Amino acid sequence: MPELPEVETVRRGLQRLTLGFVVNEVDALLPRTIAAPESVDAFAAGVVGSGLTGWQRRGKYLLGKLGDDEQRGDRGWLGVHLRMTGQLLWVAPDTPVSKHTRVRLLGVAQDGAGERPWELRYVDQRTFGRLWWVPPRVETDAVMTGLQRLGPEPFSDEFSVAYLRRSLQNRKRSIKSALLDQALVAGIGNIYADESLFLSGIHPLTQCATLAEERGDRLDKLQKMVVQVLRTSIDAGGTTFSDFVGVTGVNGNYGCEAWVYGRDGEPCKGCGATLERLKIAGRSSHFCPRCQK
Repeated sequence: MPELPEVETVRRGLQRLTLGFVVNEVDALLPRTIAAPESVDAFAAGVVGSGLTGWQRRGKYLLGKLGDDEQRGDRGWLGVHLRMTGQLLWVAPDTPVSKHTRVRLLGVAQDGAGERPWELRYVDQRTFGRLWWVPPRVETDAVMTGLQRLGPEPFSDEFSVAYLRRSLQNRKRSIKSALLDQALVAGIGNIYADESLFLSGIHPLTQCATLAEERGDRLDKLQKMVVQVLRTSIDAGGTTFSDFVGVTGVNGNYGCEAWVYGRDGEPCKGCGATLERLKIAGRSSHFCPRCQK
């Protein structure tokens, strides 16, 4: 599943390539991909004639600001969640349509050669991803209700050591499970939880309450490593282990730099011990039995 670095990589690509793109047509090949409004026709009525004026990210959600074709007045938001296998691709309209293409937004945009047809194409093999149109003057989280449950962004001042300590106190579950909870911190998934815990020297089964009560600096280090790992992956264009690509179809490169994720059975880059894998809350966790205590 794309995590924060992958979604941020897509956002940056969209911000660079799609500003000024005006949607002229919506082709919903899999109508249930449209989460709101209730019909494809209503979704199309909201986005057709709108121009993309900017992109934001909240956790793993993408939010495209829509403006009027001429006056750039408020036309609401285009919301996207890639879920497990979603891809948002910026392509020429004559690009062959794959069997996993779910929604096509066709229109025109300016490039070095002037105005020409372009397409924002949503491709999703597992079909779990969703698109929303949020009308003007409506709060995005009133329509995209998953936004209501998100914790602070890892790069925000709110995501502090003090916040982590308060949030983890009295919790009996493992720190790995806690990091996957989007209500604790937005955007972290399996890959970057494993990486952050390794660089912090924390075993993934460590109980949250135990970590919060420690007098050492491990919690402080965890907060810093979460931020560092996410920034490193963003700089590498995210991670591609299966389906993720950026908006131009380019794979992410962080997988080449991974410390533990996907490397069970291989030697630890820190100490040489054999990396191990175990299941925590149904998810694979990769760790070093010697470096992580």
